[in-house]
Amino acid sequence: MTIKKRLGILTSGGDCPGLNAVIRAVVHHATLTYNWEVVGIPYATRGLLDHEATPLSIHGLDLRGIDPLLNMGGTILGSINKGDTLAHVEEIIAGYYALGLDALIGIGGDGSLAILHQLQSQGNWQFVGIPKTIDNDVGQTQRVVGFDTAVNTVVDALNRLTFTACSHDRVMIVEVMGRNAGHLALQSGIAGGADVILIPEIPYSIRGVCEHLEQLRRRGRRFAIIVVAEGIQLATDSSIYTSCDSAAPLEGQRPSCGRGQYIANEIRALTHDLDIRVSVLGHIQRGGIPSALDRLIATAFGKAAVDLLANGETGQMVAWQNGQVVAVPLEAVLAKSPCLVDPDNFLVETARSLGTYIGYHP
Repeated sequence: MTIKKRLGILTSGGDCPGLNAVIRAVVHHATLTYNWEVVGIPYATRGLLDHEATPLSIHGLDLRGIDPLLNMGGTILGSINKGDTLAHVEEIIAGYYALGLDALIGIGGDGSLAILHQLQSQGNWQFVGIPKTIDNDVGQTQRVVGFDTAVNTVVDALNRLTFTACSHDRVMIVEVMGRNAGHLALQSGIAGGADVILIPEIPYSIRGVCEHLEQLRRRGRRFAIIVVAEGIQLATDSSIYTSCDSAAPLEGQRPSCGRGQYIANEIRALTHDLDIRVSVLGHIQRGGIPSALDRLIATAFGKAAVDLLANGETGQMVAWQNGQVVAVPLEAVLAKSPCLVDPDNFLVETARSLGTYIGYHP
């Protein structure tokens, strides 16, 4: 007979589409297959610190037979991505045992998983991690929960902005998230037909961008779409503005504005006849109904995480490799995180082959 476990689940870090689909899969599989009790830990490690838990059951997750979690964005458990968790290690570890947990599933990005792994190691928890992030920068996995939906959201924005850019002969600069990784900018830029894609991993020059825009004009294209990752480095020939509103560069200073506005200012310094507008998508990229692929990944990850715990595994993360879910030790995951864009990878080569300016090899 299977021993009944009390399983906790939490979401940590920034939200993204598909978190609720993971929760749904965990609750269904754990209760129907193993007859475990499942509780949700609110607001990540804060719930452990405060000894708070919410019972989760199949019947409590639906409304007259309709299960909303599969297509609901955000997380019903709440999440936090700030605070000094490691200053309360002993209290959080004690909270795990005070809640009577036998095992814990944590859904998070590389930062959250690193903290949870440290807590698991010191507290001797049974723990399995599930990767999620719109940045797609968790090591050892080809897919994470939330990334596909974020790409679709950015592409939808690019589609809409393209019509306006075309109508007014404008250069539209779109700043997207991703921290220091360019996966979101690269993949959405290719899928959205961007003329210029700037990512943190590849150096670029403002003159190179302007020359590319001029080439487009000579071919009859009087508008352009530029996708800029929020974590890009300064251009190799940057004049380095101190103010987003300033037209006068000062050497040795970093721009006070976002990277999209910075690129707009730099282009204006070299070309005076372009109508340039900047759109910062911001937290729009985190919201929305999860795509079919994110729902599939979330469901597969949730089921696999429960099975790992049932088999006595701990200190593992579920990962997507070669079309299937596998278990990877968290040490190996964190050693390869954050996973950045390889400047020589196939997608970068593809973008260049389509005539997109994406920087150059140093």
